[in-house]
Amino acid sequence: MRVPLSWLREYVDIDLSIEEVAQLLTNAGLEVESISRTGLPGAALEWDRERVVLGRVLRVEPHPDADRLVLATVDYGAAEPKVVVTGATNLFPYLGRGDLSGEQLYSPLALEGATLYDGHKDGFVKTRLKGRPLRGIYNDAMLCSEKELGISEEHEGIILMSRRGDLPDHPGELEVHRYEAGRPLQDVLGDAVLEIAILPNMARATSILGVARELAALTGAAFRPPSYEVGMDGPPVDGRVVISTDEPELNPRFVALLIEGVQQIPSPYWMQYRLRQAGQRPINVVVDISNYVMLEVGQPNHTFDYDVLRRRADGYAPGGPIHIHTRLPQPGETLTTLDGATHKLEPYNILVTDPAGNLSVGGIMGGLESEITAATSNVLLEAAAWNFINIRRSANALDLHTEAGYRFSRGVHPSLALLGARRAAELLRQLAGGTVAQGIIDAYPKPPAPVVVDLDPVYARKLSGLDLPAAEMAAMLERLEFAVEMRGDRLRTTTPDHRMDVEGPHDLVEEICRLYGYDRVPNTRLADTLPPQRGNITLEREERVRDVLVRLGLQEVWSYRLTSAAREARLLPGGPADERPYVTLSNPPAPDRNVMRHSILASALEATAANSRHAARMALFEIGEVYLAGEDELLPDELTRLALVLTGRRAADSWADGNAATFDYLDLKGILDALFADLHVAVSFEAARHPTYRPGRTARILVGERQIGVMGELHPGVVKGFDVRGERGQPVLAADIDLAALLPLIPDHYRY
Repeated sequence: MRVPLSWLREYVDIDLSIEEVAQLLTNAGLEVESISRTGLPGAALEWDRERVVLGRVLRVEPHPDADRLVLATVDYGAAEPKVVVTGATNLFPYLGRGDLSGEQLYSPLALEGATLYDGHKDGFVKTRLKGRPLRGIYNDAMLCSEKELGISEEHEGIILMSRRGDLPDHPGELEVHRYEAGRPLQDVLGDAVLEIAILPNMARATSILGVARELAALTGAAFRPPSYEVGMDGPPVDGRVVISTDEPELNPRFVALLIEGVQQIPSPYWMQYRLRQAGQRPINVVVDISNYVMLEVGQPNHTFDYDVLRRRADGYAPGGPIHIHTRLPQPGETLTTLDGATHKLEPYNILVTDPAGNLSVGGIMGGLESEITAATSNVLLEAAAWNFINIRRSANALDLHTEAGYRFSRGVHPSLALLGARRAAELLRQLAGGTVAQGIIDAYPKPPAPVVVDLDPVYARKLSGLDLPAAEMAAMLERLEFAVEMRGDRLRTTTPDHRMDVEGPHDLVEEICRLYGYDRVPNTRLADTLPPQRGNITLEREERVRDVLVRLGLQEVWSYRLTSAAREARLLPGGPADERPYVTLSNPPAPDRNVMRHSILASALEATAANSRHAARMALFEIGEVYLAGEDELLPDELTRLALVLTGRRAADSWADGNAATFDYLDLKGILDALFADLHVAVSFEAARHPTYRPGRTARILVGERQIGVMGELHPGVVKGFDVRGERGQPVLAADIDLAALLPLIPDHYRY
């Protein structure tokens, strides 16, 4: 996540250097992977503090000898303003308007001798500004575009900032004193951006406020969140929109506000600049505000065209309210999303709908029909809460990976929905000229219970190695916005809403260590008595099997434990289906890997098939678990299995033997004989039938009367099903052995 330092400073005072901030965050679990600078010392293009300054445009007049050029009179803090010749198209609307002092219009001004990027060359090529005549008028300064300053590749016009239009009503959004003619541009737009790797346990920091809150706690500075007050001057929203849900577990909260009379205009430059620094492309004021609030607060939101929803409602409830409803899809339902793609919906995809059809995939992406367009003037703003596991599963299944889905799939507390909605509505009122309807529609069927955790200071000292008094522990937790009270000899803590990762006292100890500083945790000797040391006999014997098979010329493979019933069904061509219940994942990484495997042989054959595309000889084995679910048991049986696969030439390719014979049944049996001889386990082989193996070339492996495995040549249907390639008629040999049954039979001692 890209975090501009200037944006952070709006919510927390930072007295540290950029490098110190990065180190502090990294030590606390927010790994800063890189720092990029714009205009500051250390940037690819450092803005000269004397020659690259903020100018105030006082007048725009036509050039006497060129229709495509204008003369801009610019105050840059000197005794006299400077007249600049420019062809910037976004200055043409100001032609003939006389004195522009009331517009408070500002733009970066580069003076002669400044180093900039050449806006007329491909890429970023540095050039030094020199004075020269332009159509008869000497010009020794330039109003700058973003490309010339190295901010972006935008060169259609110059940067224009209006202090009047760029300052929202709430103080603190931007510092007024930064807009001062002649001020070094470094102090106005110079910035550093921290690229932070957000780990799953730090999902609370997927926002500017989240990082600012962490930084405030780490430094002891005050945290200043933005105001969430909204000016509601429109008619009441009651009776105009109704919200309901069928799935409160998946959609515990849905908040909506109506903003009317929105203007489709560009967002102010300060917002565009922050979005670019954070990695977002500015589009228009409505979309930009939506993205801005998501990045700032951490609460994704979505804007619907209210008039489109109203026309749809006239079809299902003439004169009645718009009805927004969240539910699971019906069989065969589809949705065309904002990217123009039509998706076949899975049964677990939570939808935002109305009686006329689907509107969006909840928490991931909006639908095409109700998107905001250039004609939109009335907006229904939505901010909701979603089940993070369901969102992650849906995003993977639909292959829809968005900034909103990224946040919702890691966990966003329902309390943020109201804050994010209010913040976005107020910005739409201020910056887009909208009128917010009175009232907030807030469907909140399943508020989460507060998380209360008791912490024993003795436990905290033992786990952390820090000899801290209970009062100091409480103070650290309070800096992280935990509510703490002393209950006897324990600390009773109530977790703040934005902390969805806290479950028990161990989490609180981690927070204390983070704030204290992991680098300050002292080295300590182990105080407890060492437990008795015992060997892991099962693992030692398993390793011995590996060593023997490697000596016999086989190569070990490791494969996914996750598979699907269809993948494993290829082991039984024409035979009875495997009716044993699978262990099914509620949040699989891919639709075709949604269950835990029953067979290790299927996994080994997938590896064989993949390698058969570029290797003529394979001798593989795999040791791993299979997972068999019981009827009433909570956890499955995890049983260790061994699979061997041979196919291709018996000997490796060489110049001396270009046509080596291929592996056959006796090669596999010889390897098994050698394995069991080395393990000192007496086995016998008995002809058998098995649907996975070729009739007449199959045997079961016995220890006494007990079967511990099956071996032989695979059925041609299995070879074809797994797409194992090779020469025509080339056999594929395999063995599937119950290693959990074999290992206890290996003797500890034997006589030579």
